[in-house]
Amino acid sequence: MLGSVDRSPPESFESFYRSRFHALTLQIYAFTGDLGDAQDLVQEAFCRAYARWNAVQHYEDPVAWVRRVAWNLATSRWRRLRTAASFLQSHRVQHVAAPSADRVDLTWALKQLPGAQRRIFVLFHIADLSLQEIAEQEQVALGTVKSTLSRARAAVARMLSEQQEGSSRV
Repeated sequence: MLGSVDRSPPESFESFYRSRFHALTLQIYAFTGDLGDAQDLVQEAFCRAYARWNAVQHYEDPVAWVRRVAWNLATSRWRRLRTAASFLQSHRVQHVAAPSADRVDLTWALKQLPGAQRRIFVLFHIADLSLQEIAEQEQVALGTVKSTLSRARAAVARMLSEQQEGSSRV
């Protein structure tokens, strides 16, 4: 029985761990089919045994206790993964269209902008915030937002124009 008490002399946890880890890992590996998972599960089971070693070392079969814990952990992991896979399957977008060439070019151009210009450009053109809302959010003067947005637009226009000229030559 897993929890019954044995009165034989206690074994040190270190020797127990060293002598049993490999065999238990192989057993759990046979159950899970994944060596990395098996190692993690057995390690976690041994950590739990270590936390309770004063009691576990006196069980009739401490190895059976660690094996049962590892087995239960594997079963719990499998159930969590199955639930997550089911959720993802039911909420998965079936088709996502590829981004258009214009979107790819705009994304590339925005990456070239300095951080403040990119932020203000995105807040104005994509987030649809007013100039005043941007000034408040960024804690800058309205004039700063206007001039930064103007520089960002000019830079994006220049980069997109250069990009278009470069692709039309090909």
